[in-house]
Amino acid sequence: MTAEATSDPGIQVGPTSEFTLFFHVRAGHGAALREDLRALQGAPGYRAGDYALPIATIHEARFVPFDDDTRLLFATSFDGPWESYMLDFASKPLKLFDAIFRHVEGYDGLPDLEAVRKFILSAQISAGGYSRNYGGTVKEIRKAERVNRAFQQVLDDPAAAEALQAPALAPLLAEAAD
Repeated sequence: MTAEATSDPGIQVGPTSEFTLFFHVRAGHGAALREDLRALQGAPGYRAGDYALPIATIHEARFVPFDDDTRLLFATSFDGPWESYMLDFASKPLKLFDAIFRHVEGYDGLPDLEAVRKFILSAQISAGGYSRNYGGTVKEIRKAERVNRAFQQVLDDPAAAEALQAPALAPLLAEAAD
């Protein structure tokens, strides 16, 4: 897959786009920011092992305080174009994000899509490079995981032994053996 320049912020590789935001943390907010990031990490969809992020097209997202907690990086990749992500983001309850962004300069709340767009664009810098190690969308990856679990159940079922001898299943069984 090759990276494509688009009119949207960020770089797109295949069906996935990235964007990176850099913020200045309000003076004296470093400790509170870190505490709110810990709270976010403990929220449903964000906890280790939870894979039900509120925005279902996100591959990953990360907040990184740096420069002695005077700066904040937010980086993510998501399926589809930037505008679709903005619409999805703005349609979700933003309470958890509000708890983080209230610590950065230029944040006055996100009352509507235009405010979200303006705030994001004020901090967005396109990556100099972006690549991926897989080609699927989040939806395709989740489906592949479900199909794999179901296939493993078939492989473990002694009643399926005869059916699994069918020559048409040889490529599938070869992949399962890997």
